[in-house]
Amino acid sequence: MSTSPETWPRASLLSKNRAAATLPICQFVATGSAQACPLVVPREDASGAAHGTAGHMLKRQTHIDALKIIASQLIVLHHFSAYGPLSEAMFEALPRVAAWLHDYARMAVQVFLVLAGYLAVRILAPDGFLRGGAPWLRVWHRYQRLALPFVVAMVLAVASSLLARYWLDAEFIPLAPTWGQMLAHAMLLHGVLGVDSLAAGVWYVAIDFQLFALTTVVLWLGRRRVWLARIGVMGLMLSSLLFLNRDAAWDNWALYFFGAYGLGATAFWAARSDRPGWMLGLLAGAGLLALAIDFRWRIALALSTALLLGLAQWRDQTARTSASARLPGAVSHWIGRLAQSSYALFLVHFSVLMLGNAAFVRLGLTGTVSASLVLLTSWFASMILAVWFERWVERGTKMQ
Repeated sequence: MSTSPETWPRASLLSKNRAAATLPICQFVATGSAQACPLVVPREDASGAAHGTAGHMLKRQTHIDALKIIASQLIVLHHFSAYGPLSEAMFEALPRVAAWLHDYARMAVQVFLVLAGYLAVRILAPDGFLRGGAPWLRVWHRYQRLALPFVVAMVLAVASSLLARYWLDAEFIPLAPTWGQMLAHAMLLHGVLGVDSLAAGVWYVAIDFQLFALTTVVLWLGRRRVWLARIGVMGLMLSSLLFLNRDAAWDNWALYFFGAYGLGATAFWAARSDRPGWMLGLLAGAGLLALAIDFRWRIALALSTALLLGLAQWRDQTARTSASARLPGAVSHWIGRLAQSSYALFLVHFSVLMLGNAAFVRLGLTGTVSASLVLLTSWFASMILAVWFERWVERGTKMQ
């Protein structure tokens, strides 16, 4: 699989579409000191969507919500630019925009990888020590929170593909799945086992689970020494940035993506250290070293995102009010809703994409204007369905 955006072809199959630093921070790792964070830590899902629980008040962070919204929308638009007659109409109407969305918008997944690492250590080990109960329980709960809505979304995708195939004969619409294929998806092993995906981009769900499980195990192994846990996470980050992320043979495994994930985790720890400016500078140096050895746009984006998160965390620790407090209530509410449904949008949008393309053909529509209207309708329908899915499916599974 080519990892260079310049060599990616226009997609007609359900390909993975993936593209996801020596760090001398001995003082930071050894001391393990951190300032008290004034922000209440929310519980997060795979996409970073925050949900409160009884007795657990949370404070949303607008910059994190904004990153979720932008990244999720870019991934959705990337898929709309890649599959079916609607994508062809997009290229006719806006060739440069469509080409950019097709070739580069997929790299927005790096934002989610960095956010996932940042939020994982904020929950698991904000001071470097693993919190909570047994690590296997942490991993099991993560699996439940990822897999339950994922399975529902895959059932929706299968039903949508069955209907879409009656109207549209296209290679991007998956064939009826086997029981083994469904089981592999339910166990989040579809990538590792080489099973054909039931929807575009679902490789990420399995990778997120691998990354969380690996991080939990590393933190548990270093539970008696904060410096050991941090060295473990940062060592995996450097191994990925400098070596494993440069070899696409690893792209079904967490280690390939741990560079971006580890950048997010390390940015959180660095911002909470006694010398956040110095530590974030070292993190930047590590990322620049990786880019000097082998420049990858996806790693440049991951590094920029990690530094943005780290700088925002540093600012919020010293500021009396957060950025969220300065927004009008209605604006803050809808930003929160859209961010909170970003994982749901990732899960359900391909079903809408298939049905939108199929309806365009079934209705006998032609022309760029008609295709653009169907595309916009499908895009907005994806967002509406995502909000509903988050409220009635995803949030419900988190309460189990």
